[in-house]
Amino acid sequence: EMKVEVAVELDNGEVTTYTGYRIQHNDARGPMKGGLRYHPTVDVEDVTALSSLMTWKTAVVNIPFGGAKGGINCDPSTLSSRELERVTRRFVSNIKEIIGPNVDIPAPDVNTNAQVMAWVMDEYSRFYGFSPAVVTGKPIDLHGSLGREEATGRGVAYIAADIMADLGKPLQGARVSIQGFGNVGSFTALFLHQMGATVTAVSDVTGGLYKPDGLPILELFDHVRVQRTLKGFSDAEAITGDDIFTLPCDVFIPAALGGVLDENRAKELQAEIVIEAANAPTTPQGDAIFQKRGFP
Repeated sequence: EMKVEVAVELDNGEVTTYTGYRIQHNDARGPMKGGLRYHPTVDVEDVTALSSLMTWKTAVVNIPFGGAKGGINCDPSTLSSRELERVTRRFVSNIKEIIGPNVDIPAPDVNTNAQVMAWVMDEYSRFYGFSPAVVTGKPIDLHGSLGREEATGRGVAYIAADIMADLGKPLQGARVSIQGFGNVGSFTALFLHQMGATVTAVSDVTGGLYKPDGLPILELFDHVRVQRTLKGFSDAEAITGDDIFTLPCDVFIPAALGGVLDENRAKELQAEIVIEAANAPTTPQGDAIFQKRGFP
């Protein structure tokens, strides 16, 4: 467990300090692997739990990696690009001794993207020479992988299709609600739309949108790529973030932060299937309710 102080100068000349973490859970199967998330709620307990989940993820899909996770308790929406770069570089310079291509390989997670990974790679390379393998999720022109950006959302859509087929239910026309419309949620919506599902409700930190006969996903996807939020999209009914947990649907997909499906929401959820796209979105109490309700 490494905890570091990330002190940076803001554009206005003020100095602020964040706390950064890198938790390494297990390397029995190979170099540790796990994302970096930038969010105000990041703390040691959260990152530790996520690092253990990464160990199980890599083992379940039988790839030669272990589990780790990292993060900084900052809010990227309040930082300029230059400030975010300084935060990232200072964090990497503080943890550089414990990461590396054969030791621990970070990746994008909540509020981090290919640009952030490029800064990680560049800062690490300043100390250890050209090292593109220190992170995954880099831009294509910096030795990134084709398809990486949409990979998680594509995987969620494939899983949804397989589950529906196993249950003998049609994906064509199935009503889908997606809580969270960042990288994972937006690409999940796009691919499910292309596969014939009807995405009726989506939400993010600013609120949500609902359209019983199906949201215009292509237009909404383009809107969010530019605006970075659902806010301002007019071709749908505006709802609150909590409303999405009570709207009727066939498939509910939590694709934001963990712990959102607690006991109360599990009781209220009007869905037949839950597909977890976020990390640990269901609490133990919520899971018990789903078991009682007979969710697959």
